[in-house]
Parts: sequence; structure tokens; C-alpha cells
Amino acid sequence: MKVSVIIVHYQVKDLLRNCILSIKKYFQGFEYEIIVVDNNSPDSAWKSLMSEFPEANFISLDKNYGFSKANNIGVNSAKGKYVYILNPDTEIEGDYFKEVLDFADSKEKFGALGLRMHNLEGAFLPESKRSVPALVNSFEKLFTSFSNSTKTYYRNDVGEFDIAEVEIMTGANLLMKKSVYEEVGGFDEQYFMYGEDIDLCYTILRRGYKNFYYGKYSILHYKGESTVRDRVYLDRFFGAMDIFIKKYYRKQKPFQYILMKLGLKLKYFIEKMKIKN
Repeated sequence: MKVSVIIVHYQVKDLLRNCILSIKKYFQGFEYEIIVVDNNSPDSAWKSLMSEFPEANFISLDKNYGFSKANNIGVNSAKGKYVYILNPDTEIEGDYFKEVLDFADSKEKFGALGLRMHNLEGAFLPESKRSVPALVNSFEKLFTSFSNSTKTYYRNDVGEFDIAEVEIMTGANLLMKKSVYEEVGGFDEQYFMYGEDIDLCYTILRRGYKNFYYGKYSILHYKGESTVRDRVYLDRFFGAMDIFIKKYYRKQKPFQYILMKLGLKLKYFIEKMKIKN
């Protein structure tokens, strides 16, 4: 088995169906499996996909465990040399994945890889390639946008169609060797949703592996179709960022930690006021 595709699903049955169909259409020239982990979706209509795709492995959880734990459960059942973490609101767009796997095979100390992502309108999604959050680029992410070619949070120094080493990719499409995933402990289950991909990519780097952005090929990402941007979303998003800076900055770089913590609190307050209004 070359690759196991892990899809954590919550309440987006039609998008999940399209995602699976795109995999079946374009994954050619290698053996693969599809593992769908449902995070206790309130609407059980998704279960009709079990009979439509009998070759896929569907895992139904008894409650919503969040993105990190659900992926870890899925990977635990995987048989592939590689695991490909894929959002249900994505679609593969061409017969290119064997080339991507060959690229991964060719790299010493291969850690993780993410493809270029675009939305339904065709606009590039900059979270496809990122830096490790630090003081300056976190300020950029929270409050402004730098348009020059410096190494900012969204790695403006790397072209969107380039193939390059980067630090962080998104968990919406993330290819790794299963052995590396297991070596680093998978996703940190402190994170319910958001931030877990940053932490995992950073942990992989800290173990001496290399991460890659593969901009030659793209996937469609509808982005956020299963996310309601309300107070719960804000609490989870900013809570995840708080977990990350506590984990990597509070003891190691206390001054930066204080400034980043204040920035998070300010941005959280601003966004909370927008929801109230």
C-alpha cells in the first residue's frame, strides 16, 4: 500500500462525496486506500456513502473528538507507506499524484509536503505555504499584510507555483510518511481544531526532517464549508494559537511570548466585537 488518504468529516456529505470521487478518478499508478473518520456528525445522511463507496474504510466516532484526535485515529488504521491528510471540502484536480509521491521518495529526510491550494473562484490560498509563527510574522498575520518578497508568515519569497522547502503547510492537504507521523506522535491532541498542522510541521522540522511546498500542482479547497465563524470558532482559533506560543515561547523566549500573548488578546477582542455588531 503506497498511500492512505485520511479524511476527517463533519457534516459536509456532498463535499465529502465529491472529494472521494476526485481521488478515485485521479489516483492512478499506485495502490491507495481511503479512510473516512466521521466526528459524530449530527446528520447521519453521510452514512449513505458507505454503500456508495464500499472500498473505503468508514470510521464512525461516538462524539466529536476534534481534528487532531480524529486524524490520529484514522492514521492508526492506515496501511500505507504514506498518509495523506485531506479535508473533505477539497478535490484532487489531475493525474499528478504519482509524480508527487515519486518526489517524496526521492528526498532524503522527507518530512511533509503540501500542494498549492485555490478556492472556488481560482484565487490562491496563501496558507498553502507558511513560516513558523514568530513575533514579527505573527504581527503580520494578525494585523496587516506585507506585499514584498521577504520571508513573511505566508512565505512571499516563494512563488505560488514553485517547489521549495518551507516550514509550515496546511492540514487541509498534508502528505507524510506514516513512520514519520508515528515518530513525532502525530497531531498534538491538545488542539481541538486549528494550529495542530503548524505544531505538527514544526515538530517534524525539529526532528531533522524537511518540509516541502509543491506548487506545481493544485487542489481545490472550498475552505471553511463546515465551519461557522462564531464565538466558538474564535475561542478555538485563538485558543490554538495560545497553546502554540505557550508550548514553544513561554519558557524559551519569555519576552516574545509576552508580546505575542498581548497581540493575540487584542486581536481576539477586536474580532469578538465584530461578531457582537
